Amino acid sequence: MAGVTGLGGVFHMVKDPAATRKWYREYLELDGEFGPMLSWSEEKGEKPYSLISHFNEDSEYLEPSKAKFMINLRVDDLDSYVEKLKAKGLEILDKVDEGYGKFAWILDCDGIKLELWQQVEAPENGG
Repeated sequence: MAGVTGLGGVFHMVKDPAATRKWYREYLELDGEFGPMLSWSEEKGEKPYSLISHFNEDSEYLEPSKAKFMINLRVDDLDSYVEKLKAKGLEILDKVDEGYGKFAWILDCDGIKLELWQQVEAPENGG
């Protein structure tokens, strides 16, 4: 069944992403290939995780949203879920397969960008 399975991560912009990642690593002991990472119990043979990711203030990654954050939602079958959203009349901003995961983006009713993510495999070094 296609649907959201949990929170995939929190994304926000900061002046110095490297310094913020260092703080998370040093003080909260959260580290990973793409930024601070929380590992979860295994599901269906996967090693699911949530990610806290930091972007430079001038990043265009969260556009077209005007907010300085984006919500990433885990989904179990991205292709089917995207078709379900399209059938409801939602515009899909983009859709990509990065190898480690499939992604699609939409805007909510308030213009907040939502990233839909189907995890393919967990990175090697989770926190």
